Amino acid sequence: MNILLVSPRTPDTFWSFRHALRFVSKRASMPPLGLLTVAAMLPRHWNLKLVDLNVERLNDDDLRWADYVLLGAMLVQKESVLAILARSQALNKKVIAGGPLFTTCHEDFPEVQHFVLGEAEEVMPQVIADLERGTLQHVYRAQGFPDVRHTPIPRWDLIRFRNYVTMAVQFSRGCPYDCEFCDIIVMNGRIPRTKTPAQLVAELEALRQAGWRDMVFIVDDNFIGNRKRTKELLRAIIEWRQQTRPGIGFLTEASVNLADDDELCRLMVQAGFTKVFVGIETPSPEALQECRKRQNQGRDLVASVQQLQRAGLEVMGGFIVGFDSDCTDIFKRQFEFIQRSGVVTAMVGLLTALPQTRLYQRLKHEGRLEATSSGNNTDAALNFRPRLGREFLLDGYRELMRRLYEPGAYYQRIRTFLRSHQPHRPIGPRLRISPADVRAFLKSFWVLGVWHRGRIAYWYLFWSTLLRRPRQFRHAIELAILGYHFRRVAELL
Repeated sequence: MNILLVSPRTPDTFWSFRHALRFVSKRASMPPLGLLTVAAMLPRHWNLKLVDLNVERLNDDDLRWADYVLLGAMLVQKESVLAILARSQALNKKVIAGGPLFTTCHEDFPEVQHFVLGEAEEVMPQVIADLERGTLQHVYRAQGFPDVRHTPIPRWDLIRFRNYVTMAVQFSRGCPYDCEFCDIIVMNGRIPRTKTPAQLVAELEALRQAGWRDMVFIVDDNFIGNRKRTKELLRAIIEWRQQTRPGIGFLTEASVNLADDDELCRLMVQAGFTKVFVGIETPSPEALQECRKRQNQGRDLVASVQQLQRAGLEVMGGFIVGFDSDCTDIFKRQFEFIQRSGVVTAMVGLLTALPQTRLYQRLKHEGRLEATSSGNNTDAALNFRPRLGREFLLDGYRELMRRLYEPGAYYQRIRTFLRSHQPHRPIGPRLRISPADVRAFLKSFWVLGVWHRGRIAYWYLFWSTLLRRPRQFRHAIELAILGYHFRRVAELL
C-alpha cells in the first residue's frame, strides 16, 4: 500500500523562525514529529513517503501515487490544510486526518473522509486492519490516554536532516496544571505520562546513529511535569553522553517552578540542555489568578528567571496580553518586565480562546465569543470581545512588539541576559560548532552589521561581548540573528 504523509505549511509566526533560517541555510526549524511517529506505527512492508510543505512542494505526482493521504495538522496550519484537501479532492484521493486541528474541530472539515482523533497509539492497529480490508470507518477516536511506553521510535529515514535546524523527540505528554487558556489538558490530560528513560535514550541514539549532531527539542507539554521521572531520564542521558560523546544539545518547555529545584537545573545542564521555554504570561498577579496560572503566583518572576539563567539556561518566555483583569498600563508593565528580566526571546501574543478550553467555554457562556481561533496568537485578530476594547488592545499590542524588537531595546536585553547567564559545560564533549553555525556567523556580518537598521547596536554588542564575555560570544550572535526574525514578524503585525 502506498501512503503519502503530508505536513502542512506553518505560517510566518514567532515559532516558524523563518527569517532566521536564511542565516543557517535551512528550510524549517524542526520536522513533523507526529507524522514521523505515526509512520513508525504503519507496517514496514507498506510504501511510505513524507512531504513536509515547510521544506518542499507537494506535487500532483505524489498525490497520484498514493492510495491514501495521511494529513496531520495543528490549528495554525488550517489555511494550508484547506489547500491540501482541495488538491486531494480534485485527484479523487481519500484523506485520513489527525492531529490537534482535527481532534478539537473535525466537524469543520466535511471534505475529509476519515479522521483519527486524539492520540494515535491505541487506535492505529484498527485503522491499519481496516485499511487492509478496505473498510475504513469515518471516525476513529482514542478512548482515554495511551501508555506512551509503547510508542515506537520515529521514522527518521523519511526526512532529510539537512533541511532542519533541530530534531524533535518527546518524553512525556500531559501537564499537571490547569491554565484556563491552554488546550494541553483537553488533548493530553493532566497526569503526565512518560516514556522510560531507556526508551527516550534509544530514540536519541537512533538520531545519533542516523548522523544527527546538533540540537534536539524535547517537545513535552511540561518537561518537569513528573520531576522524579525527569531526573531519572536526565541521569540516563548523562550516562549516554559519557559513553557516546554525541555532541548533541537540548532545549525544552517547562513551568517556571523549575527554578525552585537546584538539582533538576544542574542535571539538565549536565545533560546538555541550554534553553528552556517558560510560560511566564504576565507580571500581573490579578491576571495570573484569573487564568489559574497557580505555578506562577506568589513568586518574584524576575528572580525565578534569573535563577534559571545563573544555572546555565537561557529562558525563552511566553507572554500574553488581553486578560479581563489587564489595565491600560499592561503594555508598559510587560515591556519593563521583559527588559528587566533579560528574557531575550520574548514571544508575546494576544489572548486567544482555543477550541474546547475552559476559556472558550466561559467566553461562549458570556456571549463574548465572536470567531474561531486561528491558532496564531501573534495574529492581530481577536476571536472574542475583550474588556480593554478591541482597537485599544490591538494598537497597544502592535506598539509593544515594535518596542521589544527595536534593535536598541533588543540588544540591551541580550546584554542584560549575558550578565545573569553563567554558562556551564555539559557532561561529555562540548556542543559542537556546525558548518551552519559558521555560515550564520558570517552572514550576520552583512545582514545585521551592514544592511539592516540597528547595525551600530549590533557592532556594539559584537565587540563588547567578544572583549568582555568571550565565552558567551557565540550565544550573543545567535540571539542577534534570532532577533532579526522576531523584528520581521513584529513589523508585519
